[in-house]
Amino acid sequence: MRFELTDEQRGFGQSLTDLMRSADSVSVARSWAEGDTAPGQDLWKRLADQGVTALVAPEDEGGLGGTLIDLAVAFEVLGHELAVGPWIESAALAPQVDGAMVTAAAPPLAAYAADAHVARLLSGVAGEQHGSVDTTRTLTEVADPDPFDDVALDRAVLACAAELLGAGERVLADSVAYAKQRRQFGREIGSYQAVKHQLADVRIGLDFARPLVFGAALGEVPVSAAKVAAADAAYRAARTGLQVHGAIGYTAEFDLSLWLGRIRALVTAWGTPAYHRARVLDVITGAR
Repeated sequence: MRFELTDEQRGFGQSLTDLMRSADSVSVARSWAEGDTAPGQDLWKRLADQGVTALVAPEDEGGLGGTLIDLAVAFEVLGHELAVGPWIESAALAPQVDGAMVTAAAPPLAAYAADAHVARLLSGVAGEQHGSVDTTRTLTEVADPDPFDDVALDRAVLACAAELLGAGERVLADSVAYAKQRRQFGREIGSYQAVKHQLADVRIGLDFARPLVFGAALGEVPVSAAKVAAADAAYRAARTGLQVHGAIGYTAEFDLSLWLGRIRALVTAWGTPAYHRARVLDVITGAR
């Protein structure tokens, strides 16, 4: 199967990238993590004005009537630029045509509601709030949440996979740039074969995950396969990025640490790797 994004889809993705970079999305994420959500809510509104929350909502309900490809394009950018807020819940699980910030728990895939301290809880009763390995989000226990149908849940899983893909691409790009300028023993560390091979392995993993993510958006690949591949590729990118950067990459002052936390959280969000591997096995064996 040969597949390419349309010029319109590429342009849409680039427009979102430009918007987030002009807003300094990394600084916005840092403010959000420190409890100042105003910049994040302002960026949310700007992205919602571009139609992100209404992408896959039907046109007769006020949405854009976009495809899952459009959704994947948007979420790859959101992952690449470190968007904050419950985007998966508000744009994929329960698309909001009015740009509202909503959140929800969706067991068994999402046992907690993300960012319920700033977003409207769709159903259930909010309980205790917890921190996350991703410092840019909080997790809230929810009692008696309403169930979501399989279509909505699969959209959420796809969005998570696309966000992982974008985050992995960002970590790889930053790691390659760092390896080209960091000198050790009189030469750039990127000139050492061992470093090159590690980064090449990350590139291969991301290139393997990409067709699965967009194949899932086309309905040609089980969405669980996309989630497994994107999670594995992004996690490899995170581990390799940390090794390339050394200890500085893990410090809170260094931006890489934000993507490391985000990837670690998304790997198990919306279904653990074991859960999705079991679903893929069910598809292969005909159990689903």
